[in-house]
Amino acid sequence: MFVKSYLNWVAIGLAGAQLGAAQTYTSCNPLKKTCAADTGLNKWQFNTDFTSGSSAFSKWNTTAGSVESTSLGAKFTISEQGDAPTIETDFYIFFGRVDVKMRAANGTGIISTAVMESDDLDEIDWEQISTYDTSIETDYFGKGNTTSYDRATTVTVSSPEDTFHTYSVDWTSSRIEWLLDGEVVRTLEYADAVSGKNYPQTPMRIKIGIWAGGDSDNSEGTIEWAGGETDYTDGPFTMYLDSVNITNYNPAQAYKYTDKTGSYTSIKASNSTASTNLSNTTSSSISSSSKASSSSASKASSSGSSAASASASSNLTSAAPLSMYSSLLATVVAAFAVGAFQM
Repeated sequence: MFVKSYLNWVAIGLAGAQLGAAQTYTSCNPLKKTCAADTGLNKWQFNTDFTSGSSAFSKWNTTAGSVESTSLGAKFTISEQGDAPTIETDFYIFFGRVDVKMRAANGTGIISTAVMESDDLDEIDWEQISTYDTSIETDYFGKGNTTSYDRATTVTVSSPEDTFHTYSVDWTSSRIEWLLDGEVVRTLEYADAVSGKNYPQTPMRIKIGIWAGGDSDNSEGTIEWAGGETDYTDGPFTMYLDSVNITNYNPAQAYKYTDKTGSYTSIKASNSTASTNLSNTTSSSISSSSKASSSSASKASSSGSSAASASASSNLTSAAPLSMYSSLLATVVAAFAVGAFQM
C-alpha cells in the first residue's frame, strides 16, 4: 500500500492542530511539575465490545457529551453546535497495540477521531474528515510540539462513513506502525522523529470521539481543513464504535515520571509488590520485549480479535484537493503569527 506525505499538509496540520478541546488536553504536565502517577492497565490485554450494552463502558469515562451502546456499537452523535461526544480509557498503556473498529460519521466538516495521548502531550492519531469520504489521516506529536506541521499523511479507505474498518496503532520504543484492516500503511522510526525528540514515548490513554471541525465559530483555517462549514440542519451526524482491542506491552498498576525529560527511560512501572525503572533498559530491548509480548498476546486473542483486525482497511491519500492548500497556508500562517493555534 502506497503512502505519501504531502508538504501541503503543513497548512492542514496548522489548521487541525486543535483536534478538539474535549479530546486533547492535559490536566498535569509532568515536564513542568510533579504529577501523580498514571493508573496503568495491569494486564496484557483489554477488549471492549461496545454492542454489549452499558457494561461495555466500565473502564471508559465519558468526558464530553453522551455516548450510548447500540446494536451497531457505541453511538457518538452531533445534533447541534457544541456537541463533541468523547470517551477515554480510565487507564494508561506504556507501548502497545490498539485496534479500533469504527464507522466514521457523515456530514461536512465532522471529524471522527481515535487518539492516543499522554500527560506530556505525546500523541498518535487517526482522524477521518467526513467531507472527504475516501480517506483518513494519520498524525503524531511529541510533547505538544507544533513548530512544524508536516507530519500528517492520509490513507485511502473505502467508504469509511458506510463501512466498519479497523484502524490500528502498534507502538513500541523504536517505531510506530499505523495499520488499516491489518495492513501497515505507515511506519515511523524513532530516529526519524527529530532523533527521538518528537517521538511519542510516554504512557498514553485512548480517546475516541467526534467533533465539528467545520463549526462556524472555528478559525477559517480549521474550517478549510475540515472541508467546509458544518450545517447542523443536515444532521444528526453519527459515528459508531464497534470495538476496541488493547494490548499493553508493559503491564503495570501505575506509571511514574521520575524526571522532567519525557523520555521513556525515565518512566517507572510499578505493581503492588515490585517496580521497574526503564532507565537502564535500552530502546532495542524494550522494542524486542514489546514485539514478543505482541506476538504472544496476538496468539492468545486470535480467536476473538483476528476477525476485527482483518476487517479494518484504509490507505493514505490527500484528503483535500491540492488547489485549496495555497490559500489555506496563507490563512493559517497569519493565524499562527498571532498565536491562534496552540495545543
